[in-house]
Amino acid sequence: MTFQERLSKASENGYLCIGLDPVPERLPEPLRKTRNGVARFVEAIILATAPYAASYKPNLAFYEALGKDGEAALERAVDAVRVHAPHALLIGDGKRGDIGSTAERYASALFDRYGFDAATVNPWFGSDGVLPFSQRPEHGVYLLAATSNPSSAQVQESGDDPLYLRIAKLAQEEWNEHNNIGLVVGATRVETMDTIRKTAPDLPWLIPGVGAQGGDLDASVRHGMTGSVLPSMINSSRGILYASSGEDFQEASAREAKKLAEAIQTSVGNIQES
Repeated sequence: MTFQERLSKASENGYLCIGLDPVPERLPEPLRKTRNGVARFVEAIILATAPYAASYKPNLAFYEALGKDGEAALERAVDAVRVHAPHALLIGDGKRGDIGSTAERYASALFDRYGFDAATVNPWFGSDGVLPFSQRPEHGVYLLAATSNPSSAQVQESGDDPLYLRIAKLAQEEWNEHNNIGLVVGATRVETMDTIRKTAPDLPWLIPGVGAQGGDLDASVRHGMTGSVLPSMINSSRGILYASSGEDFQEASAREAKKLAEAIQTSVGNIQES
């Protein structure tokens, strides 16, 4: 199955991407005291939110920091998605980037070792760092373009030719041989969304920053869901994972996931009618 087909199939369940970024100190009290608490927490979140998620995005740093226990938790998370949410796209959020030979190893680790459907990639190394990922038509590549963090403009918007537009143009015109490249565009970057969409009209977006970071949902839908032949995904992490720190954490996470999934669908419907 090509990435296009995987993404289209996932979007049949909506456009919500749930970031799986576990912080041990924020786990519900009973899980904090067990060695496999992170693994049990993430699996419980997946079970609770599967009806509402179109994709899941584990951020690798949160697992790597925990050593062997973190690696085991990541493997368990991947297995849980495959079993309980087989429709969902799995995005390995490592933001990897390096020269060609190293990029090949990163791609193998994410796609072959862990079995992710897609990965986030830092395009700073140019095609040497991108093509080892994008030359696999069955997998997707989301290139960092306009990220959601506050200081991103220091680099991404400097000069007369903003870096995020250069990345968007290369992704649209030169690197996307297999139609499996998308862009990471933060929901906090409303002022850049229109120019990015005009520069790369065909690319799907991965849109972080909705929820705890205060990103603009309607703007994300308006620019992210229109123009592209492939659907975009809107990500929320903390707002869903930590909806409650009590014993009702699963119910609270499911409630927040449903709420955001429905809000996205409502916004999509409003834009289609306008």
